[in-house]
Amino acid sequence: MDQDVLKANLTGLERKLVVLINEHKKLKDQITALEGENSQLRQSLHTRDEQLDNFKNQIKITKIVDYISPEDESVSELKKKVDDYIREIDKCIAHLGR
Repeated sequence: MDQDVLKANLTGLERKLVVLINEHKKLKDQITALEGENSQLRQSLHTRDEQLDNFKNQIKITKIVDYISPEDESVSELKKKVDDYIREIDKCIAHLGR
């Protein structure tokens, strides 16, 4: 009888071990997937932060242009040049973002 009890205990332990091993593998896979998602989200956040900084710079430049007195013709040219520069910078940023 002692052997039967030992075999039953051993079989029960083996089943529990298989369950634990499977659970461990599932959790490792889940961790890997979550780490990948975390990495993607961090990259996305970094990209959004860069875009936000660019928008803030555009707003600052636009405010500077708006404060210039529109009475002088050269000011009008200056505004146009600044707008052209902003567009060119936007193109460069978009190109670098690819």
